[in-house]
Amino acid sequence: MNLSMGKTARLLGAGLRALIVLTVVTGVVYPLVITGIAQGLFADKANGSKITADGRVVGSALIGQQDYALDYFQSRPANGLSTNTVNKQYKLLVSGATNLAADSPKLVASVEQAKAKVVRDNSTPGYKVRPSQVPADAVTSSGSGLDPDISPAYARLQVHRVADRNHLSPAQVEKLVEEHTSGRTLGFIGEPRVNVLRLNVAVRELAGKS
Repeated sequence: MNLSMGKTARLLGAGLRALIVLTVVTGVVYPLVITGIAQGLFADKANGSKITADGRVVGSALIGQQDYALDYFQSRPANGLSTNTVNKQYKLLVSGATNLAADSPKLVASVEQAKAKVVRDNSTPGYKVRPSQVPADAVTSSGSGLDPDISPAYARLQVHRVADRNHLSPAQVEKLVEEHTSGRTLGFIGEPRVNVLRLNVAVRELAGKS
């Protein structure tokens, strides 16, 4: 009986020591080491890829924003799975695709409405946008519904409106688009893209807005 209890006590003691050691290693040491490496080598990404303007954070380069004024470049449509129902302070989307089929009447109707809006919003007195010029990303949401980037084609389509509303020349705005166009990752992954928030911050700075 005493021998059995002693063996059980030793096993419990060994288990407890293992628990303490593993808790310290995996719950304290490992997170601190990884956090230190991340902050030392990838501080910007580790802290959320925040974008600042006028000394304050205006968003993240990784999450698309909606409802930009027409003075600025517009993002892709945001059609997440649903809207946020918990935090009523912000208008948030539950990230996800619509999963609508290509021949879905609902999808077709939303695309046609979006295309008409893009044509209407981006036509200026000296520049008329044709429906055939509207790229796919201007009228469809991404798989996450929160894509922060648009295609260079969609950015160029918006140049005349942004230039007109900010009293800039199209050439000035086109140059900003070129400067903020990123190529394919590693030269072959994905497509060229333009980060909308970074571009809009540059537009505001060029126009001298606060």
